[in-house]
Amino acid sequence: MPTARDALLDAALAALARHPWSAVRMADLAAAARVSRQTLYNEFGSKEGLARALVRREADAYLDGVRRLLAAREAPASLAAVAEWTVVRAGDRPLLRALLTGAWTEGMPRPRAARPGARPAPVPAQRRADGGPPAPGELLAAAAWCAGERWAAGCELALRLALSHVVAPALPPGGQCAEPDSWRPMTPTMTKLIETIFSVETRSPRKTMP
Repeated sequence: MPTARDALLDAALAALARHPWSAVRMADLAAAARVSRQTLYNEFGSKEGLARALVRREADAYLDGVRRLLAAREAPASLAAVAEWTVVRAGDRPLLRALLTGAWTEGMPRPRAARPGARPAPVPAQRRADGGPPAPGELLAAAAWCAGERWAAGCELALRLALSHVVAPALPPGGQCAEPDSWRPMTPTMTKLIETIFSVETRSPRKTMP
């Protein structure tokens, strides 16, 4: 059973799929999560605090997914899997796409860190969220280091290839430009390129990324 905090974050994410963030009402979120408004404010402090927590959870969920994929397969195949999953995940989740690219669209929350000198939140998870969302480069670096020291540079390269696909998706059949919401998975060619690059690298005498 989800905690009250998770239920509120789920309700906020569902509301954001239907309405711009400015139109999302705290009272409606509390009702959807079946908790009191006081519980909501105890957890997040404010709507801005809720936005910070929502974005922080999205970043954490992405990093957890990267770790699972890296643990499930050996490199370099795992790096290609992470790259392909990143494209699919970013296409499905606008908040993650904004975190990875820095392209925050109108209607989305774009929280900043809590102001200096503000009273620390009583909830530990909120204190972490109040540090503000990671910048795209910070999130990319954190994901790359999930691969460990040996493969961090390779993972970063694979992720940068993936993000180039997120920013400029492959053309659909017929050559028409894709609409912003028509994100497509990575092409087999890109996946094969990543695997080939690192297959060559592991056979080279250096055994490390240049």
